[in-house]
Amino acid sequence: MSNEQMIADLHRRWVFGWDRREGDAPFDFRRTFGEFYDFDSPDVRLYDDFDPEQRVATTAAGYGSIWEPAFRGMLSAHHAVDDGPHVIAGDDLAASTLRFVARIATPGSTTDIRTTSSLVWRRTPDGWRIVREHNSTAVLPAGELDGRFDGARG
Repeated sequence: MSNEQMIADLHRRWVFGWDRREGDAPFDFRRTFGEFYDFDSPDVRLYDDFDPEQRVATTAAGYGSIWEPAFRGMLSAHHAVDDGPHVIAGDDLAASTLRFVARIATPGSTTDIRTTSSLVWRRTPDGWRIVREHNSTAVLPAGELDGRFDGARG
């Protein structure tokens, strides 16, 4: 498998790591994403503008602390890739971009989103790991994704 194919597969699997189903165990970022993020790198930068405080995390654990409370409060989150991933890869660094849609249900509300996700991956002794992340999200009109998920992944 080429580096491009490996990164494309990782980015797709990363998207579905964010899925939540009613009755799932409490969201644990490190357990879910330990194989994706570089938890030991001193130069990680991770950002997602869907974070209401728009924080930039400088560690994978710090990024997890941003998202664990929100994902533990969700009833469900369903994702589907609708473009990509598009990958360029060298021997030690790679970049991937994809676009996904998601429906997020919390007590009392449902939100549909479309996100463009750009990740930079570095090859480590344990495999490819995310060291940079930038996600840009648009909230879609209510109901735009009706029928898109129907209980099935992507």
